[in-house]
Amino acid sequence: MGTTSSVASGGSNQRSQPRGSLRFMDIQSLPKAVLHDHLDGGLRVATILELADECGYADLPAGEVDTLTDWFDQGRSGSLERYLKAFEHTVAVMCTEAAIQRTAYEAGMDLAAQGAVYAEIRFGPSLHMIHGLSREAAIEAVLDGLDAAQRETGIVLYGIAAALRHETDSEDVVRAAIPYLDRGLVAFDLAGPEAGFPADDHLAACRLARDAGLGLTIHAGEADSAESIWRAVARCGATRIGHGVQIADETNFDGQTITELAPLAKRIRDHRIALEVAITSNLNTSAAPSASEHPFGALYRSGFNVSINTDNRLMSGITLTDEYELAASTFALGPDDLSAITVAAVEAGFGDWPTRRRLIDDVVRPAYASASSNQAATSDST
Repeated sequence: MGTTSSVASGGSNQRSQPRGSLRFMDIQSLPKAVLHDHLDGGLRVATILELADECGYADLPAGEVDTLTDWFDQGRSGSLERYLKAFEHTVAVMCTEAAIQRTAYEAGMDLAAQGAVYAEIRFGPSLHMIHGLSREAAIEAVLDGLDAAQRETGIVLYGIAAALRHETDSEDVVRAAIPYLDRGLVAFDLAGPEAGFPADDHLAACRLARDAGLGLTIHAGEADSAESIWRAVARCGATRIGHGVQIADETNFDGQTITELAPLAKRIRDHRIALEVAITSNLNTSAAPSASEHPFGALYRSGFNVSINTDNRLMSGITLTDEYELAASTFALGPDDLSAITVAAVEAGFGDWPTRRRLIDDVVRPAYASASSNQAATSDST
């Protein structure tokens, strides 16, 4: 999964990089933050094959790495519903606590290898009950895996427990998550099919999570209208929104720039509600027509709190570096822009604040300041 797919690189829609812009390897070496990465959407293909063999799972659509990698690439799925079908296989092989722990460990290791210094990885504890595991057992396995990767690499990792909005067990997920607040589980999320399943159907779970001290992020404005964002923020109290790209419909957005904001968009911008944007995933699910027409750049330049995210690295065939590169090249972002976006992402995190502040002051800002200085020196010499 270290290669960049045609979708991830923007294809014919990708703008040429401006003179003095960061090269690919420069971006790979820079510190990054990711707030929206699904554990069951980021498994290594070789691991899927090995775990399927261990679990006795015989329904994989292919039996060797290259073919299975191509099958999992959902770049042409065209809808969120079709995109989500690939998860049936990844969840099927996460069949034991050891398997779950391994996938969490590998997720942390893979993100660290891409320069991530801060990451929050979300997962659905209830999904593993089909294998006879309790929600608590699944949570413990994930946190154990993240802890192992953190100790080995130094990356700061936290977990987010997710419930599916078309199911009815969201309060049970929150109750299972609460005891692990001091072990690195920091937030609650609502995921799954968006249209027809409003977030405020789970208002009791959201209130329970907030009352207990869990952060609250909700998928909204990805496969449904901006009203979904309003419900997540106004009704449920979310302080972060997964995706949220349909907020552009509440602005005067011409495909390139934003010139006017309706009240909801102004609220999202002014209240600093963090939008966990995943450009490639949005292209895969037709939430945006092309990279160049995606609202990320316009939202960023209009003052919205946007971050760069992978969503599902396996299904989108990307790495975190790919996604940073796509944003930088498509929207002509330099090191100062990437620094601001990364700092804002760490600030929007739900993890320990002194740790996040240390990362910002000691790691992120110095690295991008050095990159900016090097870029200026290169420009002066040419």
